[in-house]
Amino acid sequence: MSIYAVGDIQGCYRELRQLLDRLRFDPGVDRLWLVGDLVNRGPESLAVLRFVHDLGDCAVTVLGNHDLHLLALAEGNTRHAGKSTLDQVLRAPDRDALLHWLRHRPLLHHDPDVGFAMIHAGLPPQWSLADAQACAQELESTLRGPDFRAYLMAMYGNKPKRWSPDLTGTDRLRFITNCLTRLRFCASDGALALGEKGEIGSQSAGRLPWFRMPDRRSRDARIIFGHWSTIGYLAEHNVWGLDSGCLWGGALTAIRIDGAGDGDEKRSITPIQIDCAGYLRPGSE
Repeated sequence: MSIYAVGDIQGCYRELRQLLDRLRFDPGVDRLWLVGDLVNRGPESLAVLRFVHDLGDCAVTVLGNHDLHLLALAEGNTRHAGKSTLDQVLRAPDRDALLHWLRHRPLLHHDPDVGFAMIHAGLPPQWSLADAQACAQELESTLRGPDFRAYLMAMYGNKPKRWSPDLTGTDRLRFITNCLTRLRFCASDGALALGEKGEIGSQSAGRLPWFRMPDRRSRDARIIFGHWSTIGYLAEHNVWGLDSGCLWGGALTAIRIDGAGDGDEKRSITPIQIDCAGYLRPGSE
């Protein structure tokens, strides 16, 4: 059995199928981890949703900000409707089944046997992996529960910026959402710097990528993430960033994570990348 983790798809169905063909992915044997943002901006969001849904238990996807945006739109929150290319999904005859399935996806996936955790965006420095798992479960319970619509209507916003275990209600859930689905940079005091979105080096003074924060409590956990197309494939500080900007003319990236454990038999992790023209990128396996 092989386990592959794949970066942000964002409606790039053709490239996803080409990548899986290149990997000789067998859904009867292999497993697929997807870092979220299945939908939006790309041309075939509906096809991606249907395909991943139909893969069943052989695929696990965490929710990204664009996935949550789709859920919010479906419930009538049109605050950012102008940034959507999701009408095809919202008009589909199977939309209710697909949206129900999507709403029940996790925000964080961790497999201790494989030795990796997966999120869409980032973790604040105050959280250990165990803290992140507990917070993700809080948000998952809300999205899967009877009050999911109320939260989706109140989800957008950049505050609060600082973590406190005393946060409650919508403020607490919004902070968790912003970390797991939007975070790139943190301020030196550990606050979220959600206004910083560019390449590393473009940020204001005193801002660092979340994974380079010197006091990050999750530094011992191996974490796979996406969300940050301007940095492309990245492997450092015990994290692997897989959003290589397929949507923007870059590539769709996968890494094989089974057998990449500790010890003498550890297999190196090499990215496999299919560009937007369907070609295997030089240096890929």
